Amino acid sequence: MDLCVSNHHTTPTLPSALYKPQRTANFSPKSTVNFSTTRRFRPLTVIAAAGASHCEFSSLNSPLVPRSPSGNDLLGVLLNHPQLFHIAVADELKHLADDRDDAVNRMIFSDGSPEACLHRRIAKLKENECQIAVEDVMYLLIFYKFSELKVHLVPKLSRCIYNGRLEIWPSKDWELESIHSDEALEMIREHVTTVIGLRANASVKEAWATTKITRSILGRVYVASILYGYFLKSASSRLNLEQCLAMESQELTHRNSLKFPEICSYGVKHLLFGRLSSTNSKSYGEGSSRLVNRPEKLRCYVMGFDPDTLQRCAKLKSKEAMNLIENHSRALFGDETSTGFLESEEVILTSFSSLKRLVLEAVAFGSFIWETEDCVNTVYKLKEG
Repeated sequence: MDLCVSNHHTTPTLPSALYKPQRTANFSPKSTVNFSTTRRFRPLTVIAAAGASHCEFSSLNSPLVPRSPSGNDLLGVLLNHPQLFHIAVADELKHLADDRDDAVNRMIFSDGSPEACLHRRIAKLKENECQIAVEDVMYLLIFYKFSELKVHLVPKLSRCIYNGRLEIWPSKDWELESIHSDEALEMIREHVTTVIGLRANASVKEAWATTKITRSILGRVYVASILYGYFLKSASSRLNLEQCLAMESQELTHRNSLKFPEICSYGVKHLLFGRLSSTNSKSYGEGSSRLVNRPEKLRCYVMGFDPDTLQRCAKLKSKEAMNLIENHSRALFGDETSTGFLESEEVILTSFSSLKRLVLEAVAFGSFIWETEDCVNTVYKLKEG
């Protein structure tokens, strides 16, 4: 199912324990939403050094839990009615946007009145409340994308490291790599080699060899990989857009090259819809296929970026995405003390295979953030990063 949500769908009636009664609308059986049923899949297991399962989990196993009523409501829908999840998300985003806009409008209308200070305070509180809620919505959308791959997010490491040893099984490398294009995957494998030292064609013995790494360094590698996944998704989308524009430009040039008698013979309707016939249609199709069959390599495209373009692709577009990465990483790697994972020098013994699993998860997480950010912003205007 596509990640994008829309505010044009009505929300089905759900049990009151799962959804706000005042936000329930009548469900139309003619809705055009395509539902997909989330199948249950085998839980990820983090095993201890002795080989026994130390931390086994199912259902929602993400390290970060919802912090808002909206997030808890959607969590209930996701766990109990996954086929209705995207409709519930669309409805929730619409209500959050309306609530925030209403508070801002009241603040504007009260300007100059004795209640102006109060409405400014209310608008500020409502803005903060909606921001936390929309971050929960984005996080659950990302979790849903992982569940579609039948991949669980790694839980809090502090609960799964046993005697200083961490192993993640199954690795799910194929599932995590399947979401990327061949060109992006080639760059991701090089990234894996760079950050953990494991070759793309490493043997099983090399993959399961153990290494030591501090919690703080592991956390930094994870965050850097999230940002790398976000950058690759942004650059790939930019490249695809430029190629589409080039094809449109080629099509327009071909149409303009036709002589007036030829235009009349083809008819205005055919030209408007690009339905050129006979030899002209054949020659145009061949030109388009040549452009498609020889796309610019993603690596070459990225290497050609000037500093400004590179910064634009690498920069997170919203403040909500920045907060999401920070909160998720702290929940995953934090040692549940006041120091946090960036200051923790705890040494962890793990295998290169488990390190690769964490890096691939982080890259996928970054890619999903880009998609979620782009789609949520069409319903709920996010803050600029």
